[in-house]
Amino acid sequence: PSHRRSQHLQIHRHKTLLPCKEKKRKEKGKEKKKAHEMASLGQIILPGAPSSEIGLLRRRFDRPIKTCIGFNGRIARVLTNAGEQAAVSVKPTVSQKVIEEEAKVLVGTYARAPVVISYGKGCKLFDAEGKEYLDCASGIAVNALGHGDPDWLQAVNEQAAVLAHVSNVYYTIPQIELAKRLVASSFADRVFFCNSGTEANEAAIKFSRKFQRFTHPGDKEAATSFIAFTNSFHGRTLGALALTSKEQYRTPFEPIMPGVTFVEYGNIQAATELISSGKIAAVFVEPIQGEGGIYSATKEFLQSLRSACDASGSLLVFDEVQCGLGRSGKLWAYEAFGVTPDIMTVAKPLAGGLPIGAVLVTEKVAGAISYGDHGSTFAGNPLVCSAAIAVLDKVSKPSFLSSVSSKGRYFKDMLVKKLGGNTHVKEVRGEGLIIGVELDVPANPLVDACRESGLLILTAGKGNVVRIVPPLIISEEEIERAVEIISHNLTVLG
Repeated sequence: PSHRRSQHLQIHRHKTLLPCKEKKRKEKGKEKKKAHEMASLGQIILPGAPSSEIGLLRRRFDRPIKTCIGFNGRIARVLTNAGEQAAVSVKPTVSQKVIEEEAKVLVGTYARAPVVISYGKGCKLFDAEGKEYLDCASGIAVNALGHGDPDWLQAVNEQAAVLAHVSNVYYTIPQIELAKRLVASSFADRVFFCNSGTEANEAAIKFSRKFQRFTHPGDKEAATSFIAFTNSFHGRTLGALALTSKEQYRTPFEPIMPGVTFVEYGNIQAATELISSGKIAAVFVEPIQGEGGIYSATKEFLQSLRSACDASGSLLVFDEVQCGLGRSGKLWAYEAFGVTPDIMTVAKPLAGGLPIGAVLVTEKVAGAISYGDHGSTFAGNPLVCSAAIAVLDKVSKPSFLSSVSSKGRYFKDMLVKKLGGNTHVKEVRGEGLIIGVELDVPANPLVDACRESGLLILTAGKGNVVRIVPPLIISEEEIERAVEIISHNLTVLG
């Protein structure tokens, strides 16, 4: 698709210089002067209609043009450099049409930004009108290699031409090859594939309960409860949702899975006391919380959880759906803490934008799982596994991971330097290229302003944290541009 800016305004010149019909030239002159004082160059004058700037109409006026959304075929008037007027037929843009059509056919589960993305390359995205954006959201930490990586494209195209899907009734080579790589690069002995992070956590819930039943046969009171933590996010299906701490996510769908206790993230005493009760099937924890606000666990906290689980027979589950696969500067975030889990869930960046999830487990957990205990029609299909191999082979290289760490440090240093003097900025934190900027006010106005300026970022936490998760290939020049845009737009915070 073309990413050149489209022309959506048709210009027709009028003989009249101003809308007034006074006969006296002197009065016309006064009216003209008044128009200059009240209207900016290139502004569409359409009384009573909301307007939003869409860019420059470069062929006639080197000035911003404002148009009114939804006024198809209406005539407005543009004030030109010379003070004359031109009639403008306001037509809906491609983006406006798409947004209107979406509202008619999709279930309203997403509060989308008013942008229709049509093309991407590297760390850049382009909307349907050709506006360029620096992507520091990467599909919510998905596009680790950016957009259009040549090795990823080659892997996907070659596999799609041969075989995309056959189901898990049969063996396929890409699935086995990907599993071998995941096992070789981690603590795990075996892998279960699924299609998303939420599905991976659902599988981990089932595996944990089955493990307890398997290791305590005949015990009707085998451990079935779970521990999760404040600010946690593990997914939106009923099991994973029960492990997610935000009440506004859970309340509309209650009753959900019982037996989950939320403990303060980092509270060693509260967590270890509960684990020692012997009723806990598994402890679910994110080594670095993403949705919750970009909070990193301490080594002492995770080591204490490991020790308590070992003593009680509970399983330790690390959710690395967002922080895993190079995002933290380590291939797996747990490596920085010197702690290994029994189960780890991964997903977002694994297939570079195609839907995949994986549950990595030790042999003792895998031994509790039997044929038919779990499954998925699409899981581990050849197409997504080939894409994931291309991603994992590139991201797992030591030089690549080292670059993520160094770019992450540079990004945080630049943010502290440029934003540190602003009274609304409380903290800049994170590891590698999962970064949070905590504010003392809502972050949405800043996120919206940055989007208008050509930068895509996200919110997290209680809506007061700016979440920055760019493609892992981002350059220092792009980092500098991102920080400059954020810094420039801080004024919207008041």
